[in-house]
Amino acid sequence: MFPILETERLILREVVPQDAQNIYSYFSNDLVTKHYGMDTMTQLADAEALIQAFATNFSQQRAIRWAIERKDEPGLIGTIGFNLWSKIHRRAEIGYELHPDFWRAGYTSEALNIVTEYGFNELGLTRIGAVVYLENTPSNQLLLKNGFEKEGVLRNYMYQNEQAHDVNMFSKVKR
Repeated sequence: MFPILETERLILREVVPQDAQNIYSYFSNDLVTKHYGMDTMTQLADAEALIQAFATNFSQQRAIRWAIERKDEPGLIGTIGFNLWSKIHRRAEIGYELHPDFWRAGYTSEALNIVTEYGFNELGLTRIGAVVYLENTPSNQLLLKNGFEKEGVLRNYMYQNEQAHDVNMFSKVKR
């Protein structure tokens, strides 16, 4: 059963096929994908395939991805979750994105805190990592503000549009 999480302003729930149009609306925007590590979507079928990948990864316990929805207005505004989830090693990497209309309103920080708490307390993680493009200042600052520590730089770690990018490696460790 997929876990539902709640914060003061948000509901985090399973990403479902009906979310495809909302996901496509921001993943077809170069502002969102330029620091994301994936090419900009060009058709709705790309969003549908991504939703199917979320479901498959969850059923195989390799990842878990929540839809971010505001309590006062239904509709997905972004997603957040764990990639590269390893039960044996008690670790995962966190990833997130939000539609630009909702940037700088504290939604990602709010979701990040509840998901991190869930990872440590319910999934038994002891380490949550994050990789962020060097030039993605808002995301780098978000992680630092929320208790993640910068561990270093991974050189040529991610490719996007056939170009290698360096990333900052962050982690938060359960104390």
